[in-house]
Amino acid sequence: MNEINYNNAMAQRFRGYLPVVVDVETGGFDSTNDALLEIAATTIAMDQQGMLYPAETHAYHLIPFEGANIDPKALEFTGIDPQHPFRDALPEKEALRLIFAPIRKAVKASGCKRAILVGHNAFFDLGFLNAAVERSGIKRNPFHPFSTFDTVTLAGAAYGQTVLAKAAKAAGLDWDSSEAHSAIYDTQQTAKLFCGIINRWQALSPEKPWVKD
Repeated sequence: MNEINYNNAMAQRFRGYLPVVVDVETGGFDSTNDALLEIAATTIAMDQQGMLYPAETHAYHLIPFEGANIDPKALEFTGIDPQHPFRDALPEKEALRLIFAPIRKAVKASGCKRAILVGHNAFFDLGFLNAAVERSGIKRNPFHPFSTFDTVTLAGAAYGQTVLAKAAKAAGLDWDSSEAHSAIYDTQQTAKLFCGIINRWQALSPEKPWVKD
């Protein structure tokens, strides 16, 4: 893997926050009681012209926490088999530790103070992430505890579409329905969608303090 050269001018782009796209796959809608089954995160980088692009993606399968609820309808929707012998799932604390490490590194390399979660229905992903952090007793969560960028809102404004698949197609992105609802695929597609919208908006911005002359 080629090493990403994070641009520390990113700190000027989003008030010191580094956008990191996150997608979770779960055993239901209740972040407190339902299992977190998959998590993926894609960091966002910026080139010398101030254009954003997806950088690194890290993803893990998780072992449901003790007592977690798993709705069969959720598994039918995602296609996840929590008992699959080759799933290579990790406990929540270990998976979060592994996924947070490169995010912290990217935040520092970008000159930022904290990550900010980007998601499609971001409140859902952040809710499950925060619940897992609390269960795991992790003290240094790199993400802002409540602020997010939501691509539902951004895509609705930019393309008139709020469903991820339709928004991606409206943005000119390829969409493979057979890959959808896996954390890695949805995260990477959401990252492309986010970068595309922000980059288009940049052309309308009269002042660009984050662009180096």
